[in-house]
Amino acid sequence: MIIEEMTMSEFDAGLKITQTVLIPFGSVEEHGDHLPLSTDTIQAYEVGKGAAKLIPLFVAPPIHYGSCRSTSCHPGTISISTSTLKSIMKDITRSLYTQGMRNVIVLTGHAGGAHRMALQDAGEELLHEIPDITIAVVTEYDLAACEGRHLVETSNDSHAGEIETSRILHSHPHLVKGDGKEEYPQFPMGILVRDKRKYWPGGVWGDPTKGTAEKGRLLEELVVRRIVALVTEIAGAEKKLTQTGHVHNRYDQDSLGKIQ
Repeated sequence: MIIEEMTMSEFDAGLKITQTVLIPFGSVEEHGDHLPLSTDTIQAYEVGKGAAKLIPLFVAPPIHYGSCRSTSCHPGTISISTSTLKSIMKDITRSLYTQGMRNVIVLTGHAGGAHRMALQDAGEELLHEIPDITIAVVTEYDLAACEGRHLVETSNDSHAGEIETSRILHSHPHLVKGDGKEEYPQFPMGILVRDKRKYWPGGVWGDPTKGTAEKGRLLEELVVRRIVALVTEIAGAEKKLTQTGHVHNRYDQDSLGKIQ
């Protein structure tokens, strides 16, 4: 159930089937010279829509902005503060709660450390504020890298590399401009730098030339499958999670195996 495409009567009818909603968070951020600035948003939203085809699930309109630090000096990156990001998540979640949602899955396509921590902090605060809500905060890239490790050839792949290039080649091939170039950031250990582009000129972390549309299709299917499993688990474990006050922020390999 794609919320932005629904009428109010369809939304009301959907609540009789499920009270679980997925909120895709992305970013407007450089992804090299070959991928679109909306790469993170596209990936999270496509997974949400894919999961909604397989299981009753509301999918909220994506949040296109995130907190981007290491790419802040690159052309096209539009970043928001972590405090703004937290407020956006909390406000949207509160509104969804008043509309009848009780299980909220925040799926972030942007994997920046400060960005992810802000979403997790917001989730923890909401757990204390709303006693009967269940919240999961999941990083979409972590699921893709974990589940697709047998498909990925680049050992240290990350931003705009093999995985993300494959994903966009699959879902939005018309937005891929060229093959990209292998690169890795060279930030000094522990030293905060102002000119971040000086240490990461091309904005790529990995080898995009190894990306293929077929890999992207398989990776997306694997991530969709994990989200479907998470929806099933989080809906069934609502009482337990509410009592413990625990928020899922990342699945390790053991827990992923348990919900296969």
